[in-house]
Amino acid sequence: MHWARPARVSGRALDPRQSIPMRVLVVGSGGREHALAWACARHEASPEIICAPGNAGTAQLGTNVAVSVTDGPAVARLGREREVDLVVIGPDAALAAGVADVCREAGLIVFGPSAAAAKIEWSKTHAKQVMDRAGVPTARWLSGDRESRSDLFDFVLDLDGHCVVKADGLAAGKGVAVCDTREDAFAALAACLNEGRFGDAGRVVVVEERLRGPEISVFAICDGRRYQLLAPARDYKRAHDADHGPNTGGMGAYAPAEDRSPPLIEVAERVVEPTLAALADAGTPFVGCLYVGGMLSPDGFRVLEFNARFGDPETQVVVPLAGPDFLDRLLAAARGELTGPAPAPVVGAAVVVVAAAQGYPAAPRADDAILGLDDLDDDVLCFHAGTARDQRGRLVTAGGRVLGIVGRGRDVATARRRAYQNLERVHFAGMWSRSDIAIPPVGARR
Repeated sequence: MHWARPARVSGRALDPRQSIPMRVLVVGSGGREHALAWACARHEASPEIICAPGNAGTAQLGTNVAVSVTDGPAVARLGREREVDLVVIGPDAALAAGVADVCREAGLIVFGPSAAAAKIEWSKTHAKQVMDRAGVPTARWLSGDRESRSDLFDFVLDLDGHCVVKADGLAAGKGVAVCDTREDAFAALAACLNEGRFGDAGRVVVVEERLRGPEISVFAICDGRRYQLLAPARDYKRAHDADHGPNTGGMGAYAPAEDRSPPLIEVAERVVEPTLAALADAGTPFVGCLYVGGMLSPDGFRVLEFNARFGDPETQVVVPLAGPDFLDRLLAAARGELTGPAPAPVVGAAVVVVAAAQGYPAAPRADDAILGLDDLDDDVLCFHAGTARDQRGRLVTAGGRVLGIVGRGRDVATARRRAYQNLERVHFAGMWSRSDIAIPPVGARR
């Protein structure tokens, strides 16, 4: 398919025989956004890619523009000035700030939910209420603030400390404490409610029953009513091997996660469909990527959380398996036009291993030179997450999760081997990673 649109000058259409490539604006600067930009760029129409603000990796695909991801008017102005055909919003903070709303009001076509629909991510309490209203299977839970601490403490005692304490708002993936004892849970509550460790995000907390079993991430591309599922993925949140250490934004992932996972049709019928219906009935139809974070517990599939966007690093293994028509699906969803048969079955597998900076996740070091990327195999992907160019033009670290090295193969074992073989060729001072990403069997991680 040749995909182009009539050239325009100041909004006036020119001769339709003259055309310019489609333009896509990807909002964000992490590994997720690099992966999304790469997936859009591989479309046969060779669209022009603009990233705001992007990173050193996205600069190789198109143009980076220094715009804050939460500055809705600036993002919308950029989209209008560049006459983009689609805005793809990556970060949760941008969605919570209403960037999608501002862009739509400016007449742009947007893949990303409104702030009201995205509340399913930026308020854990709201997400649980939606689950209950939609009949979605989830863990027992209770929400509260400083004024209702006694109720939260009683619930912790009822669970004998085997619980998960979550900051209600967005906390960069670090506002979750998985607790084994009452003391752990009480300390996590104090960190949010007394110490203000997560600021406004932790003024309200959710305490939920701790479930055990393998986790799975399911991604649904939604147009408000209809949806298409992508390959299920499994990620690794804890910093160190064997799931030790603090929670992070994610140290690796693999797809498809088919071992011990429920059939996707079950997730679709029991979770995605009723959730979309509940959001539409509430007047907040969901247009974008609905991320279902679930667990296969001894009692069956349970939803742990919803996110209102693609996961990171899961996106780095899901989009390479999605096929070259990925951009078509994003645009169809943004237009409310998802139709036709389900995507073709996934062929092969992908594994991503994150190379992290020294000090991550607490205080990552920056400005270390990155070497070895030119030595990677041609069929191995490298998605930049925290990178930049210094004044001398060197590629340097500029974040906690620096790179995602993605191996692909006929199965997960092959993809894993390719990822780690190529990771060994990359170096920067203080670089570290987990060594057990995608090692079977995957056990309980909550």
